[in-house]
Amino acid sequence: MHYTDLRDQIIAKFSKYSQDIMELSKMASKSDIINPKLYEKYDVKRGLRDINGNGVVCGLTEISEIIAFGKDEEGNKIPVDGQLYYRGYSIRDLVKGAIGRRFAFEEATYLLLFGLLPSKVHLDRFCEILADFRALPPSFVRDIIMKAPSRDMMNMLARSVLSLYSYDPKPDDVSKKNVLRQSLQLIAQFPLLTVYSQKAYSYYHSDASLFIHKPKKEFSTAENILHMLREDSKFTELESQVLDLCLVLHAEHGGGNNSTFTTHVVTSSGTDTYSSVAASLGSLKGPKHGGANIKVCEMFDSIKAHVPDFDRGKLKDYLAKMLDKEAFDRSGLIYGMGHAVYSLSDPRADILQTFAEKLAIEKHMEEEYAMRTDVAKIAAELIAEKRKIYKGVSPNVDFFSGFVYDMLDLPRELYTPFFAVSRISGWSAHRLEEITNGGKIIRPAYQAVAKRRNYIPMEERTEME
Repeated sequence: MHYTDLRDQIIAKFSKYSQDIMELSKMASKSDIINPKLYEKYDVKRGLRDINGNGVVCGLTEISEIIAFGKDEEGNKIPVDGQLYYRGYSIRDLVKGAIGRRFAFEEATYLLLFGLLPSKVHLDRFCEILADFRALPPSFVRDIIMKAPSRDMMNMLARSVLSLYSYDPKPDDVSKKNVLRQSLQLIAQFPLLTVYSQKAYSYYHSDASLFIHKPKKEFSTAENILHMLREDSKFTELESQVLDLCLVLHAEHGGGNNSTFTTHVVTSSGTDTYSSVAASLGSLKGPKHGGANIKVCEMFDSIKAHVPDFDRGKLKDYLAKMLDKEAFDRSGLIYGMGHAVYSLSDPRADILQTFAEKLAIEKHMEEEYAMRTDVAKIAAELIAEKRKIYKGVSPNVDFFSGFVYDMLDLPRELYTPFFAVSRISGWSAHRLEEITNGGKIIRPAYQAVAKRRNYIPMEERTEME
């Protein structure tokens, strides 16, 4: 039986019990409500963040560092331009030292995993290892990826990762040597899993032609992605360079982001690498985390539809309507502006903007690039006027990454999976760090606030309202 027929059967069964599920859902909603005042009473940091938006410290790491604030002469906290460090090295220096000379993602991955900048000999050997590890198990594409393709690429990626467990001769060995071997394989294989999943999706759900390009050993990760995605396998040097930059900028971002914290939590339980990575993928899939750049693209689609001439006055009026919940998705947000951690600027956005401009010139999209810079300036002014904020507002990396992906003609359903292709390097580094320095399972406390109740025998219970 075809998977679509099975899905139709499941839908029919759900329809049969839809009314029951609706009533049970109402009951569950009533029982799950917690009085917001109790969070203040027990001093619970919702989202593990304090009243100023600072994360609650729950661990130590040497892998990366984010700086968003400094101190004045009196010792008071003040906003500063954002800084991001990988193993103590500024992301700006890493990009400046590599881009245009060699592909930087592999070098950044080496640094994150081993804590050292590689020599040319060590980097060449590392790239050789990744190239050999890219091969998927025999028939994996046919038996796992091509069968029952999902409409969501992140679910497809997670399923593929969990399936790789069955092909591993030592899947549950959590020794550092074995976990490193598994991590290197996943870092190498993620681009294939992602691109091939999209090809299966396009073939089954969009009636597109099916083609599968095998990766080339002499290509970098960025080059292989473009090679495998495009039917003619052609790309320019600038295209591969900018995609490589995107991978570097998304590879790591502190231990406290949701998916990386998930890596630490799940790893601390002693589980296998595939389960840990699948859990982190589930976190990254969430629109509050990895799906933000797609929302930015959808927002600009709406802006272009309502302000087709890019008139600055009309642009400001439309952005004001968005903040007043009268336009786009009526959320009151201008997506891509501001960040949970950074204050005055996101260094990743600053770096990516420069390369986005270069790519826009190559693609003859200078007018759209100029419109985006106008939106960034106007949005910052409007948010400052209309919102009470304790720090500055500036574009974050998602503001430009979606635009770059659009210019590269990458399918939008792959935007979040490409985030994972990059972030698997950071997750792997943090998993290895947790294994080395952990020992205790991560288990924060929850304050119980339910009232005590006496048990009621079945015959004495009344119908629930």
